[in-house]
Amino acid sequence: MVASLKARGYIRSPEVERAMSIVPRHLFLPADVRGEAYSDTPLSIGEGQTISAPHMVAMMAEALELRPGHKVLEIGTGSGYNAAVMAEVVGKEGSTITIERHASLAEKARIALREAGYDNVSVMTGDGSIGHEEGAPYDRIAVTCGAPSIPRPLMDQLKDGGLLVIPVGGLSYQSLLRVRKMGQNISTEDLGSVVFVPLLGEKGHRPSDQVR
Repeated sequence: MVASLKARGYIRSPEVERAMSIVPRHLFLPADVRGEAYSDTPLSIGEGQTISAPHMVAMMAEALELRPGHKVLEIGTGSGYNAAVMAEVVGKEGSTITIERHASLAEKARIALREAGYDNVSVMTGDGSIGHEEGAPYDRIAVTCGAPSIPRPLMDQLKDGGLLVIPVGGLSYQSLLRVRKMGQNISTEDLGSVVFVPLLGEKGHRPSDQVR
């Protein structure tokens, strides 16, 4: 899997290559799909959610420019796999807080992260669209669900000099944006079209949007 992602240009740095070589993706999957753990495809994890395809995990990790010691906020824990990859890059001196809307998925992610040895990841249940002010500011914020726009609370919780990577758009597809905060100056780079499940919550899509 890692060799293929590297050959196709999704993995560019030795840090992300090492992390994705180490993190056992199968531990973060339901038993019935573990046989497909190292295929480059999204897989169902329950509650209408998916684990992102490995190439998307690599893309986001590279876009975040993660470094040892970084404090990271993730919106959309899902299986916990993406958080584990980021935690591997930031190391024991870094930390990751990840927020999941579904309590059942949050609990499964806690178990998987514990089994995989990532004690520098804290899994919380709540509305990720408003972030987690108590832990702010963050060096990096990763959003793994599609938002209608960039939530203001996330920008407020991002450290000066920090990066936010977030899919922004409609329910069907989004643009993956890398947002850099430098004082009052905010720069945005479009990294391409992606498809993520929607970010629901106060600053995200409303549940009723999904049935229109």
